[in-house]
Parts: sequence; structure tokens; C-alpha cells
Amino acid sequence: MTRLLTGLQPSGSLHIGNYFGALKPFADMYTQYESYLMVVDYHALTTVRNPRELRANINEAVKSYMAAGIDPTKAIIFQQSQVQEHTELAWIFECLVTVPFLELAHAYKDKVAKGLEANAGLFNYPMLMAADILLYDTDIVPVGQDQKQHVEYAREAAMKFNNAFTETFKVPKELVVEAVATVPGTDGKKMSKSYNNTIPLFGTKDEIAKAVMSIVTDSAGARPENVYAIHKLLKSEAELADLYEANKGSYRALKEALIEDLEAHIAPMRVKCDSITDDDVRRVLKEGSDKARELAQAKMSIVREKIGVSL
Repeated sequence: MTRLLTGLQPSGSLHIGNYFGALKPFADMYTQYESYLMVVDYHALTTVRNPRELRANINEAVKSYMAAGIDPTKAIIFQQSQVQEHTELAWIFECLVTVPFLELAHAYKDKVAKGLEANAGLFNYPMLMAADILLYDTDIVPVGQDQKQHVEYAREAAMKFNNAFTETFKVPKELVVEAVATVPGTDGKKMSKSYNNTIPLFGTKDEIAKAVMSIVTDSAGARPENVYAIHKLLKSEAELADLYEANKGSYRALKEALIEDLEAHIAPMRVKCDSITDDDVRRVLKEGSDKARELAQAKMSIVREKIGVSL
């Protein structure tokens, strides 16, 4: 069966961009594949320095997966840090690629361009992500349009290893869900915690309303494009046509309609999320991580033999 793998970084509270860009596409398709869903907590260390915050974020990420409709008996949900083979394989890949190759990574270049500290973890990030993907002989990786490069790096790592040590890794393909490839934020840019332009996924209705009312609008247009771009994630253009025609130029009315539609979509998930206990999370992560570790250990046994460290 075709194997699908994706991950969510527990670097902060989830927003609707995480949901529509990653969680919902995965929830819509995961039963068609042999599916693996990671909480990529070691990736979060490039930015998170508070252990209490990281633990809470890991907990929230698993609850969010389940609240979004993902059944842990039908997908393997696991914690990256509980499978040590990820970091071991990342080191091997780092020994095969060049510094100039890693310097081309978008996330690294963006940090440098903004004058922010680009730590070594961020620089090597693509090779840890390559290890995440390749350890499990992944066939398909669902990604946003802006994340295609991560899969390209994984393919490059696989080919470099295969060329150096004979055929070992499957070369994965990305699956871009075009309709939600990039979820816009309240300022029209990509929704991101770093831009402070998010709408909280499991926020209260008041919190959602506050975020929606802050959406930047263009007073010159009859239709507020940033509002409409988010609204299209919830309803089809045909469903929205009459609403936007009847409220042409009435931005407040359209924002209020978006608030109601977001609340209708999110409220049942919020209830489900609140019903999931911390013990439920620990059980799901242990069972999933045990299964993932079994696969990863078998793969790394082959890798160690290939590179010559198994005596």
C-alpha cells in the first residue's frame, strides 16, 4: 500500500493556516494510504527555548490531529524525538551534502535576509526533514506550495546516498493540495505565527472575531480580497457569490459572516479537542512511536551495513 507521511511542528498554538494547509488535507486523504503523522518536536528546537511551552505544544498538536478527525487506530501518530534514528540518519545525510547546497534552503535564506539569527539547527533543518521522510520509505508527502523544497531536499539526499552506497532509499514525491497550498493571514501574507497574522484554530468565538475584524481590507475594492480568500476555504465560490454581491462594499457585514462560518466549522472540533485527555495523548504517542521505531530501526540496520559501521 502507498505510504504517506507528514508532520506538524509544535512551535506554538495552532491557527487555521495549520488546519487548512496541513491537518484538513491529511484528514481528508489519510485513510486511502498507510499513513504516518509526526509531531516534529526536534524541529521546534530551532525556535522554542521553553521546555514547559514545548511540552504543552506537543500535547496540543496531538489533540488537534484527533480533533480534526484523524483516528489513531487508522494512522500512526508518533513523536519524532522518541525515534532516535531520525537524528542519526540526519547526520549521515549531512555528511553527503555540501554547505552551498544547504545555503539554498528558503527558511535559512529568509532568516539571513531579515537579519535574524540563523542557528546551526535551522541550517541543517532540511537534512533532518529528509531523514524524517526517508526513514519510512515514504511514497507521498502532502505539503503546501511553499514547502515543496523540503521534499526536493529529501529526494536529493536519497539519490546521493543511493549513488554512494547502492540503492537504499525510496525517492518520495510531494502532493500539493492546490486549493489550500498557501493560507492567507489577516494581513494578506502567508498565515504564520512569525508574522503575527493568525486566526486561532481552537480559540473562543470572541478570539476568532477579534482576529477576523483585524483583517486588512482594500477600501478601493467592492470585495475585500483578504476576507474572501479565507472565506473560500469554508465555502465554494458559488455559495459565496450572493453573499458578496448583496454586501458589496459592506466589509463589516462580510467579516461578520466569515466569523459565523468559522465558528460553525471550528466549534465541533473545539468540543472534541477539549474531550481528549493528556493520558489519551500519552497513550497514542507511545503506541505510535513504538510502531514507528520498529520500522526506523529496521531501516537503520540496513543503512549501517551499507555505510560500513556494522561489524
